[in-house]
Amino acid sequence: MRRLSLFDELISQADAFLKVASGHARATGRPSPAQGLPEPHLEPGERRLVGRLMRVNHAGEIAAQGLYQGQMLSSRRPEVRSRLDQSAREEGDHLNWCAERAHQMGTHTSLLGPFWYLGSVVMGAAAGFAGDRYSLGFVDETERQVERHLDHHLQRLPRQDNVSAAILQQMKQEEVEHGAKAMDLGGQPLPWPVRKLLMPAMAGVMTRTAYWI
Repeated sequence: MRRLSLFDELISQADAFLKVASGHARATGRPSPAQGLPEPHLEPGERRLVGRLMRVNHAGEIAAQGLYQGQMLSSRRPEVRSRLDQSAREEGDHLNWCAERAHQMGTHTSLLGPFWYLGSVVMGAAAGFAGDRYSLGFVDETERQVERHLDHHLQRLPRQDNVSAAILQQMKQEEVEHGAKAMDLGGQPLPWPVRKLLMPAMAGVMTRTAYWI
């Protein structure tokens, strides 16, 4: 990927933001892993639960788009920017799958989407400014935490909801792959306070808020 000028970077960031905000994030265009599966019978309370869980996951994918955009903005190595861009497009698929499932459950995606995105751009850029090794380590740690989060949601899903489970399982697999590829490029583990205190605290705020709003 060629290095863009500052003006080009600003245009690219504005374009990425508008696409995410309008529900058309950059993606690979893959169909949902749940495509073709029969829709299970869910009681109204179960539908509300699934909708809220998918809203939380959708908010997480909006944040992922912001993180990757911020990291690409401040990354130094072309190969790192290329890897981040590919992962962002795959995360764009996740975002679309979660939005579709939330809407199928009769609920909306988080009303605070622009806030999650813009805040994450700042965080991603800060990780990138710390250097590519820490930026890649940030990807790995983020994906580890998302993997645990998805495991928790898979346990909370109604047992018969194999449609939502198929989506979350595919997302989990790819989150693990993104983290492993980041470390293969030279990622360095983050300091303990960042991994164990700061990142979980920030994720917790977003998760609890997006569940309701």
